[in-house]
Amino acid sequence: MEMFADHPGILNLKKQAEALFDDQLQNWDLAKANYRSLQKVVTKHLPFSGQAEIRVQYNPERIYSTSAKVDPKSVSERPCFLCPVFLPQKQKAVPFKHDYLVLVNPFPIFPRHLTIPYKDHIPQQLSGRFSDMLDLARALDDFVVFYNGPRCGASAPDHFHFQAGIKGFMPIDDDFEKPLKVLLGEQNGSKIWSLENYLRHILVFSSPDPQWLEEKLSHAVRVLSEFDKGHDEPMMNVLASWNDDHWRIFLFPRKAHRPWQFFAEGPQQILLSPAAVDMGGVLIIPRQEDFDKLNLQSSQDIFSQVTLEAEHWEQLKSALLKSFYDGS
Repeated sequence: MEMFADHPGILNLKKQAEALFDDQLQNWDLAKANYRSLQKVVTKHLPFSGQAEIRVQYNPERIYSTSAKVDPKSVSERPCFLCPVFLPQKQKAVPFKHDYLVLVNPFPIFPRHLTIPYKDHIPQQLSGRFSDMLDLARALDDFVVFYNGPRCGASAPDHFHFQAGIKGFMPIDDDFEKPLKVLLGEQNGSKIWSLENYLRHILVFSSPDPQWLEEKLSHAVRVLSEFDKGHDEPMMNVLASWNDDHWRIFLFPRKAHRPWQFFAEGPQQILLSPAAVDMGGVLIIPRQEDFDKLNLQSSQDIFSQVTLEAEHWEQLKSALLKSFYDGS
């Protein structure tokens, strides 16, 4: 691995990332071939609620991530593909905050897809690193930065990392502007909404104040931890983006990692392991037979299995609404 630039400031990160893409797609054969293959990706649209849709992407190159074994034994027995010492020789990096490496993801979902691992081998856990996520979203304002929890789609649960994909790819970016959201509370222009009748449960935080966002997200995580005791972090996916003058955070609380269809055998199997991009409305399918048979009914069933159950969802919303009155 080679460092592509020397300690660029946050304000220069966007330009450095663009230069990194240009270099890697020209000089790294694996990345060049897989980004070219995106032109062959097939997508179908599944409208629902009269206003929103699910997109299904047939992307064979994602088979390794979708089917990754993430149990502790399997993880411990393989070299960590995010540690600098194991990165491919032709993979270059841009440093971020001296603590992270910005990498071109060689197995892309997005036309521009980044992986941003921490330089040291530490577990995937968002606590204490949410401010880094906000800084990344601000610096990479053409991207949505996302986090997959260690039990919610992270193919490297043993090594902390973010990812980022170009804006406008996930339906949720547009669907948020439609009348699907319910305002839960507002403080000095900072707001929390829930998305309703959207197949999965989603909280949306919007604010120009990073401290407010960190406090509210931390409060939501504490509530979720009460539903998911015995783990260092509750099950969740998070998206973050900078939009002109404020951040927008999507929090997807989860109750399961993979649906029963993932583990089924024969014609009932659908190899789908929902992570942040799937929860954002693009189901990534690496097998043609699964792409062909996945429809709105089976998509709705899969979402119902992995999203937070209705009782806990109502408790979470009530706790956040209460926080606007008691200052927590």
